[in-house]
Amino acid sequence: MPRHNTPPERRARQQERIADARRQAARSPGERRTEALWIYGIHPVLAALANPQRKVLRILATANALARLSEAGAAFSVPPEETTPRDLDTLVGGDAVHQGVAIEAMPLAPLGLDALEGAKLVVVLDQLTDPQNVGAILRSAVAFAADAVISTGRHSAAETGTLAKAASGALDRIRWIEVPNLARALEEIGALGFTRIGLDSEGTTELEEAIAGDRIALVLGAEGKGLRRLTRDTCDTVARLSVPGAIASLNVSNAAALSLYLASRHLRPARGNATRSP
Repeated sequence: MPRHNTPPERRARQQERIADARRQAARSPGERRTEALWIYGIHPVLAALANPQRKVLRILATANALARLSEAGAAFSVPPEETTPRDLDTLVGGDAVHQGVAIEAMPLAPLGLDALEGAKLVVVLDQLTDPQNVGAILRSAVAFAADAVISTGRHSAAETGTLAKAASGALDRIRWIEVPNLARALEEIGALGFTRIGLDSEGTTELEEAIAGDRIALVLGAEGKGLRRLTRDTCDTVARLSVPGAIASLNVSNAAALSLYLASRHLRPARGNATRSP
């Protein structure tokens, strides 16, 4: 027997969370935003508390976590309630890394394409439903100074505590735009002057060669399925990230991080000049 098998109970909880994420993804944006969610972990909570657009209902924290939040300069919009690690385990799940703090908050209001004013680098997600992958992509997007992440209202990851934890604070630090139809949105994005680059391991162009212009949209498909045909057809080019090793393709969140690095490096001179302009 392998030494690192996942215990059956934990595997069942993981499968249930994935199933719940898929059920959430199939709901309309209006349906998905009627209930509050629990955001947990020091970095996600700090980012949520610092976001003026985030309505916080409750703050639950252990004494140690509350001290860490206070030292980090957290502004408490409601009085914190002291709790215990065991109570938080019960609230958010025993295998959730809550670090002694969780807040109950309302989901963020969805943004439209008008939020792209001034944007130079955006990430477009084509039906990505895995909250861990989407959270990791949000984190990379913030790390490489992307301006927005765009997804469809349906068949995409919903805003959950799992996603917020995977994003490590990025959820509250980047514009997340929802559109009803991705192909039409990509047409509008193209009209705004973005070079739309789809990522696919079978792409005919190297990504480094495809990156061009002063506004870039990186378009990523779901694990396994990849980009849908209409999405591919709406991109200016479909490019590949060539890797020298025995594995020919990367996990979508890893591919996003590398692509964002290359795109941000391409845009860096223009952004630097913009910063220095009067």
